[in-house]
Parts: sequence; C-alpha cells; structure tokens
Amino acid sequence: MRVLFVVLMVLGLAACSTTTSGISIESSNQNVVIGNNDLANRVTIERAHVSNANGLLKAAVPVTSKIDSDLKLQYRFYWYDAQGLEVAGSDSPWRQFVLHGKDTMTLQAVARKPEATQYRVYIRKATY
Repeated sequence: MRVLFVVLMVLGLAACSTTTSGISIESSNQNVVIGNNDLANRVTIERAHVSNANGLLKAAVPVTSKIDSDLKLQYRFYWYDAQGLEVAGSDSPWRQFVLHGKDTMTLQAVARKPEATQYRVYIRKATY
C-alpha cells in the first residue's frame, strides 16, 4: 500500500512539471511509467538488473533507441527503503547522455546508503 502511495505521489508531482516528463521504471516490479508518449516511441527500457556493490544496491538499466538519429537525454535515480520511502540524502543530479541511433546504453548507479533496497530511474529529453 505504501509503495502504491509513493508511486501515486511521484506521478502526481511529475504531472505538475513538464521538465520531468519522460519515462520511469521501478526496480520492485519492473513497472514502466510513460509520461511522454513521444519519448516512449523513441526508446525502449529493457529489464533492469540489480546487484550488490560493497553492501550497496547497484542498478543497471538498459535503454535502447528505436530511431536512426541521436537522442539527447537525461536520467536520474531515486532510492527507496524496504517500506517504499525515499532514502534521505540519496537524490542525485540529472545526468546527461546521448543515445545514438538504434544503440543500447546501460544506465548505472550505486545507492549512497545501505538502507536503499529499491530504486526508480527517470529518463527525459535533455533541455540543453
């Protein structure tokens, strides 16, 4: 129930701003949330991988371009504890990357705190 509340809160906040509109995926159920249909038609998020790096959760999310041209994108990971609450101090800045036509790139991050047991990654069009 708490996870559903967190998901609805995040979706509600994302709906308020066009700058965060994009695609996200949750680690707990591999649920992909589409906030930008144009971007969803251009990229595919494949099954995410989770591993352990020195006691910290490590995420790896493959993203594949469906188009022939380059895409300028940004991504950001959010980390959550076992109850589905965001881990304090775990937010990271938006990171920029270029996804070349028909290419796959794996977005990776490691949680900063051992309390993190889940994550969500957001992908959006870059604003630069």
